[in-house]
Amino acid sequence: MGVSGSGKSTVGALLAERLGVEFLDADEFHPPENVAKMAAGVPLTDEDRKPWLERLNAELKKRKEAVLACSALKESYRRTLAQGIDCRFVHLRGPIELIRARMQTRRHRYMPASLLESQFATLEPPATAVEVDIAEAPEHCVERIRAALGR
Repeated sequence: MGVSGSGKSTVGALLAERLGVEFLDADEFHPPENVAKMAAGVPLTDEDRKPWLERLNAELKKRKEAVLACSALKESYRRTLAQGIDCRFVHLRGPIELIRARMQTRRHRYMPASLLESQFATLEPPATAVEVDIAEAPEHCVERIRAALGR
């Protein structure tokens, strides 16, 4: 979990590969209305996110194990994602300046860098997640996560 540009997809895919489990990118599950809204630079509301989070929870329930890259910015979002399953959250965190610089060097299908401030404003840091500093290379982040998970 983490704000856009924190490396969720990169670190998540690498972690899934190392663990030998399926990788899911939550961005691939957004309904077209959410994608259009974000592409227009409009932040999603809790109402916009609710069906998306419920769908992600249903997808996770279909699998014995998986790594999901998802912003999961609020505690209520994390509760919806985790409902009825055993899961651990990993918070990829870093300073806004670093993340903004990363976002300006990449091209995302629909998430503009202009929404970064709204992501930080929405973020409710988790109390029980594994915390990983994204200043390190993705491979180092993955090793820290594996060690924290006992994998």
